[in-house]
Amino acid sequence: MKTAALILAAGLMLSAAALAQMQPPKPGPEQKKLDFFAGTWSMDGDIKPGPMGPGGKMTQTEKCDWMDGGFFLLCHTDFKSAMGDGSGVSIMGYSPDDKTYTYREFNSWGEAMESKGAVDADTWTWTSDEKMGDTVMKTRFTMKATSPTAYTFVFDMSKDGTTWTTILDGKASKSK
Repeated sequence: MKTAALILAAGLMLSAAALAQMQPPKPGPEQKKLDFFAGTWSMDGDIKPGPMGPGGKMTQTEKCDWMDGGFFLLCHTDFKSAMGDGSGVSIMGYSPDDKTYTYREFNSWGEAMESKGAVDADTWTWTSDEKMGDTVMKTRFTMKATSPTAYTFVFDMSKDGTTWTTILDGKASKSK
């Protein structure tokens, strides 16, 4: 019995020593690409008239900071539009399991959205399926970097994923 206790204690000490020497995970190059979005952004857009409402101007301020560890960007947003004003919070990251970027947003209108993203050179494309009443709509948010501190954006919707309708377009600039 005494020998079993000594073996168990030695095993626990070796395990503790191994854990103490392990380094925490480090963000990969995929997370580094998200650094483009870190900072404070001002966005101006045009909402197109359609089923979502009469359309009009939209402005938004978004502040994105890295969470400790450098794996996720946490963004706080305030927006004003012809459809109403509000605020939101979102988290951007990268899923190594799915090999895709992730975006989760929650806003003061009670909406919760989840998108998958990909980057090709200077263009980010985020897609999702959003339930609107009894209908599931496909969405696509495309952002094209025009400089290290600016991008243009287009938000499109589709019933079938083939024919797209632009709902919103505009530009964004980083102030810091």
